[in-house]
Amino acid sequence: MDETFLWPDALSNEQVTAASSSELVTIYPHRTSVPRDAWGRLFATAKEEIGVLVYSGLFLSEDSGIQRTFAEKAEAGVRVRILLGDPDSPQVAERGDDEGVGDAQAAKIRNALVLYKNLRRQDGVEFRFHRTVLYNSIYRADDQLLVNTHVYGVTGPHAPVWHLRRIAGGDLVNTYLESFERVWERATPIPGD
Repeated sequence: MDETFLWPDALSNEQVTAASSSELVTIYPHRTSVPRDAWGRLFATAKEEIGVLVYSGLFLSEDSGIQRTFAEKAEAGVRVRILLGDPDSPQVAERGDDEGVGDAQAAKIRNALVLYKNLRRQDGVEFRFHRTVLYNSIYRADDQLLVNTHVYGVTGPHAPVWHLRRIAGGDLVNTYLESFERVWERATPIPGD
């Protein structure tokens, strides 16, 4: 448990704000600016949990090294949870329209599902569909996150990414982790899994 969960009034607003600002490791102007090996390093550090909350996250499903890391981590007892947008949901259709890609958004999710075929059979890896309006995509490895913000009219690869690391007393990482859990709780298993 985080100490602020047990004692929510233990720190002043100023202390929480100062700790939260220390949670920011770096900001990338675009997801395409995040070095490829940074994704691998992030997930390779996980000892307890990996979480992915996206609409499609196609770039991850296309990366055999990332998929191998997910499988190896699951075999080592790390919980791996991947949330994809339900390609038949109105939220995915709306996001496709907002980004100017239309039906391609749903097609990218279906493509990711095909690419994840073997990983979907892996013990310890859980997949679910969500029907959530995403304000950002979250990529988690224990207490570190890469958060890809969603910007109206801009596709994910061209939107900013924040690299965050949980610091005692901070509240940024906790906010995103709580959001991930809320989406997970409402998500449904992918048919056929």
